[in-house]
Amino acid sequence: MGSEWEGQWQGQLRAKGYRLTPQRQLVLEAIATLGHATPDEICSQVRQVAKGVNISTVYRTLELLEELALITHTHLGHGAPTYHVADDLGHVHLVCRSCGDIAEVSPDVVSATVARLAEDHGFAADVHHFAVFGRCSNCAGRQEG
Repeated sequence: MGSEWEGQWQGQLRAKGYRLTPQRQLVLEAIATLGHATPDEICSQVRQVAKGVNISTVYRTLELLEELALITHTHLGHGAPTYHVADDLGHVHLVCRSCGDIAEVSPDVVSATVARLAEDHGFAADVHHFAVFGRCSNCAGRQEG
C-alpha cells in the first residue's frame, strides 16, 4: 500500500483522536487491496501478514473504521456485509448474479429514482448502500449467444 494512503489514514485517525495501529493499518490495507470484501475475507488477507489476528479483532476494527468514515459497507446479497474504502462521492453497486463481479457507478445513474422517491413519498434515499442485481455485459452476452 502506498505511503500516500497511509498518510491520509494516519491524518484522519489522528484528527479524530486515534492512531494508526498495526491492526488498523492491516485491515485498511486489506480492504483497499480486496476492493469489496466480507469480514472473513478481510481476516484471511490480514492473516497472511499477521497470523495472530482473530476475527473479533477484525470486527472491532471494522466497526471503528466505519464510525470514523474511513470505510463503509453495503449488503451485496445474503450474508455478511461487504466493506470498502469510503469515498466522498459514493457510488451505486452493480452486482452480477452470474459471475459475482461488482461494478461501481456514479449515484447520478439513479438520480431520477431518488428524486421521484422524494417527490412522491417524501423519502430521502441513501444510494451509497444501494446495490442493483442483474447480469454484467459479459454474462448477458454469453447467455444470448
